[in-house]
Amino acid sequence: MTILCVRFQLPPMYEAALPGLLGLLEEFTPVVEALPPDGALADLRGAERYFGRDAVELASVIRVRALARYGVDCAIGAGPGPMLARVALREARPGVTRAVPADAVAEFLAGQPVTALPGVGAATARTLDEYGLDTLGRVAAAPLSTLQRLIGARAGRELREKASGVDRGRVVPNAVSRSLVTERTFSLDELDPGRHRKALLSAAEEIGARLRAVEKVCRTLTLTVRYADRSATTRGRALKEPTAHSAALTRTAYGMYEALGLQRARVRALALRAEDLTPADQAAHQLTFDPVDEKVRRLEQTADRARAKFGPRAAFPGALAA
Repeated sequence: MTILCVRFQLPPMYEAALPGLLGLLEEFTPVVEALPPDGALADLRGAERYFGRDAVELASVIRVRALARYGVDCAIGAGPGPMLARVALREARPGVTRAVPADAVAEFLAGQPVTALPGVGAATARTLDEYGLDTLGRVAAAPLSTLQRLIGARAGRELREKASGVDRGRVVPNAVSRSLVTERTFSLDELDPGRHRKALLSAAEEIGARLRAVEKVCRTLTLTVRYADRSATTRGRALKEPTAHSAALTRTAYGMYEALGLQRARVRALALRAEDLTPADQAAHQLTFDPVDEKVRRLEQTADRARAKFGPRAAFPGALAA
């Protein structure tokens, strides 16, 4: 067990704390891969030899330091490879590390649902489930030709390998992700376009606040609409200029939503993703003499200061409507 997958229990919109928590992991190993908004992979092969402790023992030290320094607990999965560590994380909880020993990989995976594997979405899971392949054990035992016929040659081969415990992944050191995502899920399937727009407004304001917290701007915004039948529609749009301005993000989100022309659609959830992130101080900003725009930007700054001082609930959703 040399790989850890760590999920920090960060409050919403506190992604700005992630770089510091990644730095904590880097005290043990330089091989750390960020998984924003709240996670990371860490390869501890060198650390195990250096500190004379195994990955589970080091995970306990990491948890204690995260609590002591940041007041943040974490859930940790450990395994021989990145994929197995990520699957193990599904069964972890704060205070307890879920470990998958190298000699018990097949047994651990056998009872897991196919959606436990990273990259296996709802559509692929439905296709497999229709043929009784609802667990990784059954997928591993299925003929390769059957899997390839159902989901394609390459995807079928890769799925069977992963279900059998073959983990070819590696931890790739990186900076914090070049995208941020937030989702609004309705308690019941929602048909009201007005409520759809309110959810988009809330999501755009959160994305904007999170971008400003990490001093980034985005060049592209993507909208995903998930429906009651589990299907989804995704649209992306390049912004006129890189921005973290909530009003601009809201206008773009509204534009993509209206372009879909939804008619009585039963919507389960709406998600916004800000992509192509760059440092705010390196982005060009078109000057404007619009007093309304400048007033809204000042309100944003005030709301950001309130969040920083009192927490994410200090600023009221909807206060910065476009």
